[in-house]
Amino acid sequence: MKQEDKHMDIRQVTADFAVADQVTAGDLARLKALGYKTLICNRPDGETAGQPAAQALAAEASAQGLAWEWIPIASGHFSEQAIADFDAALGHHEAPVLAFCRTGTRSITLWALSRAGQQPAEDLLRQAAAAGYDLSAQAERLAALHLAAGSKG
Repeated sequence: MKQEDKHMDIRQVTADFAVADQVTAGDLARLKALGYKTLICNRPDGETAGQPAAQALAAEASAQGLAWEWIPIASGHFSEQAIADFDAALGHHEAPVLAFCRTGTRSITLWALSRAGQQPAEDLLRQAAAAGYDLSAQAERLAALHLAAGSKG
């Protein structure tokens, strides 16, 4: 399901979680009006020319009363620490949560990796696909994380 805005492409993943492409300071009042409580930025600063700095977005998010997390991910590099940080942010902050990067792909990938301990890979792949993202390249890692979580109990 897509919620299109002239500046943002918001894609609902679950009732409490959505991803989007690049968010600007001007988008934050709209996100608050849409009911979002928490923003997670997954873009490193300086990735592209004209990209808003995370610190400036964080200040505006705070002014709007939105919780903010910055968990920058270089394209394709999903460390165990970043996955743990994302999972902690989801658990710590009030929903609904909007995570964003350049296209939303890194954000939804990080979400799926952070949920893999609780949900089977097939479910996560299906939820991502319903939002318009193909995470099949992560299928093995998602399955391994799910299996590892099951063996810890």
